Amino acid sequence: MGANRKILYVASSFGHLASFHRPYLRWFARQGCEVHAAAGGEPCALDGVSRFIPLPLEKRMFSPHNVFAAHQLRALLRREDYALVSLHTSLAAFFARLALRPAWKGRPVVMNTVHGYLFDDATPLLKRQLLLSAERLTAPVTDWLLTMNRQDDDIAHHYALGKDIRFTRGMGIDTTHFTPPDEAHKAQLRTQLGLDPSALILVYAAEFSGRKNQSTLIQAMPRLPENTVLVLPGRGERLEECRALAETLGVASRVHFPGFVQNTKDYYQAADLCVSSSRSEGLPFNIMEAMACGLPVIASDVKGHQDLVHPGVTGLLYPFGDADAFSGAVHQLDNPQRRQQMGLAARQAILPFDIQPVFEELTTLYRQAAGLDV
Repeated sequence: MGANRKILYVASSFGHLASFHRPYLRWFARQGCEVHAAAGGEPCALDGVSRFIPLPLEKRMFSPHNVFAAHQLRALLRREDYALVSLHTSLAAFFARLALRPAWKGRPVVMNTVHGYLFDDATPLLKRQLLLSAERLTAPVTDWLLTMNRQDDDIAHHYALGKDIRFTRGMGIDTTHFTPPDEAHKAQLRTQLGLDPSALILVYAAEFSGRKNQSTLIQAMPRLPENTVLVLPGRGERLEECRALAETLGVASRVHFPGFVQNTKDYYQAADLCVSSSRSEGLPFNIMEAMACGLPVIASDVKGHQDLVHPGVTGLLYPFGDADAFSGAVHQLDNPQRRQQMGLAARQAILPFDIQPVFEELTTLYRQAAGLDV
């Protein structure tokens, strides 16, 4: 394997690879590897990738397009002599591993990075059994399995979902880029972004989807003081539904929908609190980046959040879907001194997740898995 330096990355979208894996794609290329990327959506510029392979992946598990994608991947994996296949996102990882069954002699090493299993103990039984069965079906061809929160790590070990299971600290964030602002810069950003300088600003940057569940936050707004503003950067299938909900509840003037933004740091630095209403997470970038900017966090009490938020120290957790509990948590942190204290603690707590130590850990694992030292 040592002479073979061909790597395949697979994900549900090229956007995912662009958002979370650029440093690692470049690293493989610097090691002399030929890096290919197979994903759904439109290909985008990715330094280090020499070949882009579009896949007809759709988010619906039982879409026939996903079966076509599995056939396409199987032909690709049979034809190309890959040393390592690096899998990301649940749907793409399942169909890629399905393409490897039944396994054949000389197949590539498979490393599945779990960005958050889409089930836990609170998932309805039928859905949980279905998703867990998919993971168990593909476990025999999962040589390496990387987890990034404690609940997922427990699930992976309990059901032996990979041959070599390693706990990681996610993909890493740049804590030299995401930094706490001084008061003057914060005020300047609020002016630039059209936000009230005196408002209590809550920010949640996420795709609009059922899992991200922005509706809970909007439902809480009538219970919060008039100076409270909720900023929801992002796009997705539930965006218009959330706009309509804000209008219906009479809080449209206090809920901002900036759309997809590149400058998420500006929104974190302009805000007072980072909030989240997600049903489940792996190790969420939006929370980590906001904490690095010195924001306390109010988040749903689910896996991924539980690994980052220390209640009463770096923020507060509330029961998923409970708008009353969320509004109560915001009232608890409607105190500048307490927010400042928690924000300082949040910044310190997130430093171990910086890209530098995480990058060293992950590239050591990649080097072993791909046999680059041989």
